[in-house]
Amino acid sequence: MTDQRKPLPYPGLFGLMLGMVLGALDGTIVGTALPTVAGELGGLDRLSWVVTAYLLTAAVTTPLWGKAGDLYGRKGAYLSAIAVFLAGSGLSGLARNMDQLIAFRALQGVGAGGLMVGAFALIGTAVSPQDSPKVQAIIGAMLPAAFAGGPLLGGLLTDHLNWRWAFYVNLPVGIAALLLVSLGLRVRTPRVRARADIAGALLLTTGILALTLLATWGGRRYAWTSPGILALVATAAAALALFVRTERRAAEPVIPPRLFHSRNFTLAQILSLLVGAGMLAAMNYLPQYFQFVRGGTSTASGLLLLPLMLGMVAVQLVTGRLIARNGRYRIYPVLGGGTMTAGALALLLLDVDTPTAVASALTAVLGAGMGFLMQSTLLITMYSAPPRDMGAASGTVTLVRTLGGSLGVAALGAVFTARLAGTDPNLTPAQAARLPEPVREDLRAAVTDGVHGVLLGTAVLAALAFAAAWLVREVPLRNATGADPSPAAPRAADRPRPRPS
Repeated sequence: MTDQRKPLPYPGLFGLMLGMVLGALDGTIVGTALPTVAGELGGLDRLSWVVTAYLLTAAVTTPLWGKAGDLYGRKGAYLSAIAVFLAGSGLSGLARNMDQLIAFRALQGVGAGGLMVGAFALIGTAVSPQDSPKVQAIIGAMLPAAFAGGPLLGGLLTDHLNWRWAFYVNLPVGIAALLLVSLGLRVRTPRVRARADIAGALLLTTGILALTLLATWGGRRYAWTSPGILALVATAAAALALFVRTERRAAEPVIPPRLFHSRNFTLAQILSLLVGAGMLAAMNYLPQYFQFVRGGTSTASGLLLLPLMLGMVAVQLVTGRLIARNGRYRIYPVLGGGTMTAGALALLLLDVDTPTAVASALTAVLGAGMGFLMQSTLLITMYSAPPRDMGAASGTVTLVRTLGGSLGVAALGAVFTARLAGTDPNLTPAQAARLPEPVREDLRAAVTDGVHGVLLGTAVLAALAFAAAWLVREVPLRNATGADPSPAAPRAADRPRPRPS
C-alpha cells in the first residue's frame, strides 16, 4: 500500500524537536543547581524530592499522555503536555521554600511525561518513509547536544544569573514549540471510541508512590518493621497486583499485558529500570562532590560531568548504528552492565584529595556503560513489540526508565543524606568555602562519604543489569515479533524501524 502521509513541514518538525529538547534538558539541567538550591531554600533532607517528585509524576503520566493522544488526538495531547510543563517550570522558578519547589516540580513532571512520547507519536504519524532519514539526522543532532549540555547550562545559569533560571529558561523554548506545532503541523489522528483506563492509572500511581516512599523512608527515617513501612509494603503490593488484574480486563489498558509475553521485552524493561535508577542517582549527586569537595562552581561541575555525558551520548549513537547495520544486539546490554559496574566501582576511588581532572575523567567509563544499556534496551523494546503496540511499547520503556530514576534518586538520595547527618543543611557551596578549615574538612569528608554510598548503590544496580543481560536472546530482527507474515499480520521487515537516538 502506498504511504499517504505528506512530508512533515519543517516548522512543525522543529516545534516537535524543541519539545523533545525541553524533556532532555530538564532531566539534567537541575543537577548542578541542587547544591545552591539546598543552601538557599534549606531542607537538605528533602533535596532528593526535588528530583524524585518530577520523575515520579513524569513516570506515572507518560503512558497516560500516550493513551490520551491515541484516544483524543495526538496534537492536542502534545500541546497540553507542553502547557502543563511550562506552568510547572514558571512556578518552580518562583518557589519560596522547599515544599513549594517539590510541589511545582511534581506539576512540571506531569507535563514532562507527555513531551517525548507525544513527539515520537506525532513523528510516527506524520513522517513518511522518504523523510525518515532527515528526521533521524535532526534527532541525532539536537538530543545529544541538549542531553550533554544540560549540566553545563544549569551551572552557567546558576553562577551568572540565579538557580531559578534553570526553570525560567524553559519558558521561551516551550512557547516557541507551542506556536510552531500549533501553526505548522497538521495531522489527523484516528480516534478510538473506548473508555480511558482511569482505574489502571490510579492503581499505577498509588503503587509507584508507595514504592518511592518505601525507598526513601525504609530503614532510615522509619524501621523496616514499623507500622508505617509495613503499611506501605502492603499498599504497594495490593495496588500493583490489582493494576495487573485491571490491565488484563481493560479495553484500552495503560500498559498492554500482551507486551510482556515476549521474554526480550520483559528483560529490556528490567534493564531499563536498573539503568534509570543508577543513572539519575549518579548524575544528581556527583555535582555535590565537585562543588562541596573540590570547590568547583556550578558551571565547573557541569563541565566536569561532560566526560560522563559525552561518553553516554557517543556510545548511544554508535550502538544504534551498529545494531541497525548488522541486526545483532545481545552483546550491547552485556557490555553496558559490565562497563557501568566497572565505572561505578572506579569512582569509589574518589576522595577529598583526588585531582579534579582525574575525577572528571573517571566519569566517562560510567557514562559509556549507561549508553550501551540505554540504546540497546530501547531498540530491543521496539523490535520486540508488534506493530499495533509500537506507541504503547515506547511509552512503557520511558515509564520504566523514569520510574527507575525516581526510585534510585529516592533510595540512594536517602543514603547520601544519612551520611551527611550532623552537617549544616543550609549551606551553599560558596558559603562552605568560607568555613573554618577543620569544619570544612569535616564537610568534605561527609560529602565524599555520601557520594560513595550513592556510587556503591549504582554499582550494585549495574551488576544486577549485567547478570540480567545474559538472559537476552539474539532474535533475528526480521522475526522479532514472532508474527505471521500474512496480510493480517504485517511482517516485521515491513514496519518502520526504530530510530536510534
